[in-house]
Amino acid sequence: MDDEANLTYDPCKRVQDEAHVKNMDAYRKMHQLSLDDPEKFWSDIAKQFYFKSPTTGKFLEYNFNVNNGPIFIKWMEGAITNMCYNCLDRHVAEGRGDVIAFHWEGNDPLDCTKISYKQLLDEVCKFSNVLKSLGIQKGDRVAIYLPMVLELVVSMLACARLGIVHSIVFAGFSSESLASRILDAKAEVLITADGCYRGNKLVTLKSIADDAIRKCSQKEHRLKACITVKHVTAKGFSDDVTARPAIRPVEDFKYDWNPEVDKWYNELMNDVSTVCEPVWLDSEDNLFMLYTSGSTGTPKGVLHHVAGYMLYAATTHKYTFDYHPGEVYFCTADIGWITGHTYITYGPLLNGATSVMFEGTPMFPDCSRLWAIVDKYQVSKFYTAPTAIRALMKYGEEPVKRFKRTSLKVLGTVGEPINPEAWLWYHKVIGNSQCSIVDTFWQTETGGHVLTPLPGCTPMKPGAATFPFFGIEPALLTEDGKEVEGPGKGYLVFKRPWPGIMRTVYGDHARFEKTYFSKFPGYYVTGDGCTRDKDGYYWITGRIDDMVNVSGHLLSTAEVESALIKHPSVSEAAVVAKPHEVKGSCLYCFVTLKEKVEFTDEVATQLKQRVREDIGPIGTPDYVQYAPGLPKTRSGKIMRRVLRAVAQGQRDLIGDISTMADESVVGVLFQNRPAQKE
Repeated sequence: MDDEANLTYDPCKRVQDEAHVKNMDAYRKMHQLSLDDPEKFWSDIAKQFYFKSPTTGKFLEYNFNVNNGPIFIKWMEGAITNMCYNCLDRHVAEGRGDVIAFHWEGNDPLDCTKISYKQLLDEVCKFSNVLKSLGIQKGDRVAIYLPMVLELVVSMLACARLGIVHSIVFAGFSSESLASRILDAKAEVLITADGCYRGNKLVTLKSIADDAIRKCSQKEHRLKACITVKHVTAKGFSDDVTARPAIRPVEDFKYDWNPEVDKWYNELMNDVSTVCEPVWLDSEDNLFMLYTSGSTGTPKGVLHHVAGYMLYAATTHKYTFDYHPGEVYFCTADIGWITGHTYITYGPLLNGATSVMFEGTPMFPDCSRLWAIVDKYQVSKFYTAPTAIRALMKYGEEPVKRFKRTSLKVLGTVGEPINPEAWLWYHKVIGNSQCSIVDTFWQTETGGHVLTPLPGCTPMKPGAATFPFFGIEPALLTEDGKEVEGPGKGYLVFKRPWPGIMRTVYGDHARFEKTYFSKFPGYYVTGDGCTRDKDGYYWITGRIDDMVNVSGHLLSTAEVESALIKHPSVSEAAVVAKPHEVKGSCLYCFVTLKEKVEFTDEVATQLKQRVREDIGPIGTPDYVQYAPGLPKTRSGKIMRRVLRAVAQGQRDLIGDISTMADESVVGVLFQNRPAQKE
């Protein structure tokens, strides 16, 4: 496995032959042009979209240095356009209205439908008229708390059509989290659903929303309307694209209903016109906000603007996945996160793509669900998280090989660095060694990929984010702000803006400047550590906050986790720091083993030795704990603060776990704590 992990894998010929960028010379030429002449590079791309009027000011103007005044970024100043028009109307006007925009797959495999670009445009125009009838207009904020249903896409595009700023809250967050985001955004309307299923578990979204509305009322904030989609209480199957077939009827579904505020989505959509002219927006008008975690514990409302984000979403989707018209694209993310915004809704629709939108989970009704969907729709481009890949690995190859998967060409990963072992399994088992893998690095704040391979040209190294996307100029900085030349490691920063970069934190520009630009004036600071190898490849080592200082040596938790997963018995690992009176901190490791493998003292010793061999004696873990499951959010992210609480044996440090997929994991982890050596 080690030898394979150290190899470089050339792009598959069948991908390369049809690729938009077929070799590294072509990539380097395009990348250099994007840095030397960003106006030419991006204005040429902008020609494929509709602008009511062109740029009247500078094409690009910015300040990244806090010592030179306020931080600002402006792209295509004075240009007038509309995101929704470019996602839908443009395609319909050019004769592509019958193209399928989404194949929708529900939680249950029998629950499915599809919608064309023309049908989607009609639904969006109808809901735009609904919002207008409620008095919602340009600049207002609307909160959306929906599962992965087509009404979610309709809602966000209707907001984009009218210049309304949408704030989507993942439909797994607690009422407290939802209320805090409604209050911060001062949202006028909440759009939710009666509920949804995740596997066999019913989530009563409307009751959670009701609780959030009560919390907002206690803070003197009252909504104009709460619009509820009938999803789990819908009866029967229908050819109507607006009807959601029920997974199972729910006869006694409990929720509050205030006629002054509460409205049924389907009733509001009755007898509404399918004609609604878009509101034409300035390039730097607000498009959407999306809350992301802050180091202080207070979420940040990351704000993206219209034209720059539009160009970047479309361009990254086209080139990173090498998307071609007629192909079927499948991103498994939830639209409640930035991946779903950019790579389920906006990027694919801007490119006229046909996508799969998936409400369910990879494990329901069994662990072969994703590959059944791939074969059903002949998916060509597939995008998921390393967490999902590692979770599926422990079931072996049989659930995958039940299905052909011969349609697959590009396999993408997102959310965290992928360890080489998972990369190789993804490549060899899922992709039959016939696919290119794009290991994408980006953030909510960047709007789209900033480091990524391109499928037809980039030689792939398992676990490497490889090279910068067009318009991206990365650098590595030491702690004292000096640029690292050649191979080395440091803070990953960017030296100039790209079109998709966030413009501010909603209502708190000072926080935007402090968080991203104060540590190293003149640079955008990602907060991630990174290594650049002798071939110029970039390797993300994880959040700087996830670095562990052991006896004065900084170690990356991601590197330790990668070493643990190399052991043939380990399917997943997570590492945190535990206070140590001599070392300052020591490594505390949690490991999930493959099926039918028993955790023994011998296995623990082997794992410690594995890390020691990969990283050195300083990296030897003090503790290795068996974890039948890891504490994760419903989107699959590991909740490391919970692991730190377990490592320290302090339940009072756990905090809010309302977003955890399975809260019972916490008790098991505390029970499994090994004997402590203090």
